[in-house]
Amino acid sequence: MTGFLLPRDVPIWLAARPWLDVRSNDEHTLISYRLGRALLDLHVEADSAIVLPAILLHDVGWKMLPPEKLALAVGPNAKHPEFQRQHEIEGARIARAELERLDLYVDIDRVVAIIDGHDTRKGALSLEDALMKDADKLWRFTGHGIATIGAWFGSNPKDTVTMLEDFVVPSLISHAARVMAAALLAEGAAAAWMRDLLAMETCDHG
Repeated sequence: MTGFLLPRDVPIWLAARPWLDVRSNDEHTLISYRLGRALLDLHVEADSAIVLPAILLHDVGWKMLPPEKLALAVGPNAKHPEFQRQHEIEGARIARAELERLDLYVDIDRVVAIIDGHDTRKGALSLEDALMKDADKLWRFTGHGIATIGAWFGSNPKDTVTMLEDFVVPSLISHAARVMAAALLAEGAAAAWMRDLLAMETCDHG
């Protein structure tokens, strides 16, 4: 396990995991964690002891909301957009309680401040906040993210990739995240159009 997680983050993951068994948040969180580590490699001036705990705990608040309504909480036609803010408030409360219980190295106030607004706050409080927000969004560009979003909204991979290009890329904060998103989108577009392209007949231009 410690080959994937930093040893100092293992107790935080174990504390977060029971809260993440909705909306594939456990899988989303692990992928975002590794994307966060990649961003930190490119921003050595950032404090990983803030960014990574915030990633592990950022979505624990969804557990407190009605599971049958969660699919209606996000997206362009969300019927319960207030859940976005509510999950941040609940997440900040749960994160503080878990971190205080663990009594680790973490600057709890800074981590909780990032969680409390990670989706609804425009802009970033700090570089650490920016990298946490970017890691969260970068998951959407992965194969897992594209498949999960497609299942949420009933969209095919082509439409999902187009949506990510149009609506999510502009919201990324760091240059590093934009470069990573471009690479992930290149792979996602290739996968989405692969079957069509391989089935194309040779055109006779003679």
